[in-house]
Amino acid sequence: MRSHNRWKAAWAAVTLGARLASRLVSWGAGRGTAPDEDALTSPVNRCKTEKVTLSDRHAWTEEGAHAVAPGVHRIPLPLPSDGLRAVNVYAIEAESGLVLIDSGWALANALNQLERSLALIGAGLRDVRQFLVTHMHRDHFTQAVEIRRLFGTSIALGRGEQPSIDGLLSGEFRPMRAQLAVLRLAGANPVADTLAQLTGRGPNGARWPAAPPASAAPAAAGALQPGHPALRPGSTFAAALGYEAPDSWIAPDAEFDLGTRTLTAVATPGHTRGHVVFADAQSGLLFAGDHVLPHITPSIGFQESPSAQPLREYLQSLTLVRRMPDMRLLPAHGPVAVSTHARIDELLEHHAHRLGLMADVLGGGECTAYDVALAIGWTRRQQKLGDLDLMNQMLAICETVYHLDLLVAQASAVSQVDADGVRRYRLADQAPDPACDKEVTA
Repeated sequence: MRSHNRWKAAWAAVTLGARLASRLVSWGAGRGTAPDEDALTSPVNRCKTEKVTLSDRHAWTEEGAHAVAPGVHRIPLPLPSDGLRAVNVYAIEAESGLVLIDSGWALANALNQLERSLALIGAGLRDVRQFLVTHMHRDHFTQAVEIRRLFGTSIALGRGEQPSIDGLLSGEFRPMRAQLAVLRLAGANPVADTLAQLTGRGPNGARWPAAPPASAAPAAAGALQPGHPALRPGSTFAAALGYEAPDSWIAPDAEFDLGTRTLTAVATPGHTRGHVVFADAQSGLLFAGDHVLPHITPSIGFQESPSAQPLREYLQSLTLVRRMPDMRLLPAHGPVAVSTHARIDELLEHHAHRLGLMADVLGGGECTAYDVALAIGWTRRQQKLGDLDLMNQMLAICETVYHLDLLVAQASAVSQVDADGVRRYRLADQAPDPACDKEVTA
């Protein structure tokens, strides 16, 4: 365990002294999350206001406008064929209407459910004066765009999302381009080739076909697609996926005076580059988006333009929030929890454990990130990488890369790119070893 101990010394500097929980957690699950759910279901994840029991972890998805604090209502909205099941939108009663934290995915059934839920508190879509969106993922952002088309409602999004939004809006956007590059650098060509075929962009760089024109749509351009959304009519993929630019970009530490309360935007890059959480310090509420989730570990860097070190950014963002006064956790997926700090401690320990496991694999000799991902277990059932579906294989390999790159940044490991364009990793005190120069299949 020599490599594990050396890694622990480097880890102390990154966590910046945050208190880590003694309990290890398993890998997380769902679209936009790492593969599978945490094994941990602790009492901290119970919500005193909402009656969510440990025996029914999906009770939080029940339709309604659930009061979580005076003037704050949690509204779950459905997601399409998705392991996450639902996304929480928070309706806050403001001085001149409602402010919504996140919006949901632009689906006909989600829009209808939002209307029904708002009606329970005597409001409608016209009463929403602003969306404060935690990050750019489709299940948080695109319904705000649809509602803005209908009522002119303003949308604010973290400034760090601008490179990815600009990339989406450009005519050169192709889905999974960044992820395919990471997979090939990781030596995961079998996964990259399959993903490229499904996304319509092969290893020879063949272009994705154009988005469907309005004339090919069964409904008028701009209409919501029922069920799982297909590409929408539009001239770019951004339009086809339901994206437009926000009305304003949220700067770090920006304050939003709602008349009834003040929210402070805290930049928390990691899950995406521009992720923000909104803190209501006076009421002790943290609208956490996907930064801190009660049952699953958020994915890292899954977007059009990820940063160079998304895991390091994520751990630093966790530590930043951990240093703030503890607040009730209002997550985007899952029930409300009484303590943000407790869950952060679990997430920090989870990543510390995963970094240690990967360092131990490198102790056996020089390897690619794909080799490491194949060598370790995934999900609380310790599944092999090849047993996961394609999407979760991609997420797992990308996150392995980000963990290994953090070990390199900590000087616990070194890496180099070989003649085939594949990055190989080894522990810092090891000589290069050709032991992993063999074809590995999932």
